[in-house]
Amino acid sequence: MKKKILSILLATAMVAGLAVGCGGKDSGSDSKGGDKLVYWAMWSEEEPQAKVIKEAVEKYTKDTGVNVDVQFKGRNGQREGLEPALQAKQQIDLFDEDVNRVNGTWGSYLMDLEEIAKDYEAEHGNEILFQIARNAGGGTLKTIPYQPSIFGFFYNKTLFAKAGIAAAPKTWAELDAACDKLVKAGITPITSDDAYDTSFIGYHLGRYLGQDGVKALVNDPAAKDAEAVNWDDERVLKAAKDFEDFAKKGYFSKKVAGNVYPDGQNKEFAPGEAAMVICGSWLPNEVKAMVAEDLEWGYFNYPAVEGGTDDATANNIANQVFAINKDSKMSKEAFELITYITTGEFDKKMTEEALCIPTDKANADAWPTELAEVKGEFDATATFYDWAVGAENNGDLATPLKESTMKLMGGTMTAEDFVKTCAAAIGE
Repeated sequence: MKKKILSILLATAMVAGLAVGCGGKDSGSDSKGGDKLVYWAMWSEEEPQAKVIKEAVEKYTKDTGVNVDVQFKGRNGQREGLEPALQAKQQIDLFDEDVNRVNGTWGSYLMDLEEIAKDYEAEHGNEILFQIARNAGGGTLKTIPYQPSIFGFFYNKTLFAKAGIAAAPKTWAELDAACDKLVKAGITPITSDDAYDTSFIGYHLGRYLGQDGVKALVNDPAAKDAEAVNWDDERVLKAAKDFEDFAKKGYFSKKVAGNVYPDGQNKEFAPGEAAMVICGSWLPNEVKAMVAEDLEWGYFNYPAVEGGTDDATANNIANQVFAINKDSKMSKEAFELITYITTGEFDKKMTEEALCIPTDKANADAWPTELAEVKGEFDATATFYDWAVGAENNGDLATPLKESTMKLMGGTMTAEDFVKTCAAAIGE
């Protein structure tokens, strides 16, 4: 859907070419007789995503005369402040955040976008992303995806070559063999950060149990067949044994048990000390100022395990999404601004500035070099995992599970004690 200038806006705009108001500042001139579009953004103002959004908003204002009050809240500001503001009926026309958080935590405030987004989806919509958005919205499109990501293993192809590894692992056995070669070459195979360690073990459990099995295991209140998988399941112990085995063989970084985000990615993977790190596809953007000159980016989806339920085509693909407040009186303007940010030149600029996956299917060839190997793995995904494969869905277990995973990888906890500790945390 090409960006159209709304004639009604041009007819009623009091002043043409109004400056955009960012961070809650008003330009001093209002369009539509005093109306302005209020957008709460999840980004901090200095982030590259915010800079591209500012440019898109400025062009939108110039084209339409609609004044936009962009308030860059950052993650904590958005997560802590948005719902109280919505409850208080404060004017917020447009907001963004993670697809599951927006559709879950703030789902009652969302406008149904099926009709208004019909043409947009046909021309610009990535089928995978819209499927995820509808699933998160209970079968209805209530959010517009952007900033897509996938979670898996990033690796340093230069270090792989030094160790004589010809191809990325597809199975746990192949990962074992690759790690063995890296250790023999004097290279640390795998590092991670505490922020992602629950996702790490969640993925591994997911390969054995499937996502519904993981959710049942952690006693997720929304899990299907919640009694079907318990901590005494032999597959759970096998998953823990895999980690214990890797720890004994020296495959995990010696620092892994103490890595607080972003130490693993910044101090071990980026400078070339560790060959692999488990993270999301936002990683290249986060470390671009510190990567080793000879680091050549590689990526592979989480490997399959022998006898498992899911293979490497089951992955956590997520994205940020835009949502329009169902009480907004400027929904048409809000949706038009979404099209400015998520399509065409600004979507392409987002891939360049933030090193991210393109949103607009018209930009399907605009993947950054750093994510070149991600594209095939992204497109091959057939089963969509939630964040951490649901392993974080029980608040009573989340912290013990993370801490126990770190100890397991650090070699200070056995697989049996890992299982006992997690089972005890949820009263089993």
